[in-house]
Amino acid sequence: MTTSQLDQLVAACHWIGAKGWAPATGGNMSVRENGEFCLLSESGKDKGTLTSGDFIRVSIADNSVASGRKPSAETGLHTLIYRLFPEAGAVLHTHTVNSTVLSRVEKGAALKLQGYEMQKTLAGQSSHLDSVSIALFDNDQDIAALAGRIESFAAVNPLRYGFLLRGHGLTCWGRDVNEARRHLEGLEFLFQCELQLRLLEAK
Repeated sequence: MTTSQLDQLVAACHWIGAKGWAPATGGNMSVRENGEFCLLSESGKDKGTLTSGDFIRVSIADNSVASGRKPSAETGLHTLIYRLFPEAGAVLHTHTVNSTVLSRVEKGAALKLQGYEMQKTLAGQSSHLDSVSIALFDNDQDIAALAGRIESFAAVNPLRYGFLLRGHGLTCWGRDVNEARRHLEGLEFLFQCELQLRLLEAK
């Protein structure tokens, strides 16, 4: 990881904060440092004002923090993503209204998106005719148990771009900060479209 990647993550956090996508110190963001460690946002910090000093080195293998500082409560989800996807270079977790509401409205195991041109903001997507599936997991305060369920799902099902936690929000990733940020913005646009479409269809 280069210093610029951490700088880009700090800039992305400020952008997320300005959009109101991580209110009341919610959310957490990280970047892969190397094969052994990631740098994860410290717990209880306003994402709109983070500095590079607000990120903590965490062991990807076992979530340990040599500094003794307190990383985000969802540390285990970030390290899981880095273990499952060696190509993942950054992870963004937000608490937006669209993702939170859709995660409760959708009763299935995944949110299916199809017919939107903006699906092409997601890596590997080339047509609005394709179907994009965003996995949905029930929220759990036991992060180790939640990570275990997600890992079991990923062992037999494709898990790309990100996943939703019911009543909680979106966790997404990319090869680097810029791709993770593009995935976040693209998915949020798609979530807003899908939510508006369902509201109109319900009338």
